[in-house]
Amino acid sequence: MSEIERKHTNARMSKIVKHGGLIYLCGQTAGGGAHAEADITVQTAETLLRVQDLLAEAGSERGRILTATIYLRNIGDFAAMNAVWESWIPSGAAPARTTVEANLALPSLLVEVTVTAAVP
Repeated sequence: MSEIERKHTNARMSKIVKHGGLIYLCGQTAGGGAHAEADITVQTAETLLRVQDLLAEAGSERGRILTATIYLRNIGDFAAMNAVWESWIPSGAAPARTTVEANLALPSLLVEVTVTAAVP
């Protein structure tokens, strides 16, 4: 039986969970502070950078993402978010993906991304 590895764990969640050759990331956002008033393109870029950093820490990378779920506060931001996403994801490595409109945890958050990736 393979071990389950958890990183950045608190009482509610782990930011990274590794098991059976897969990496699961909790939902990532641009966060608060300086990005609280940022538009969807800035928040999407910051969110994807966080995803990229966590994948690297877990031993993977964006070209190995298997699935992604993207939550948008306003589905009207779909095209602008996609422009950032499409420039970030490597050519030929598009994962299975779902995008939904959702009431996110904080009013300032415009996008949240959750991914599952393969370990090389």
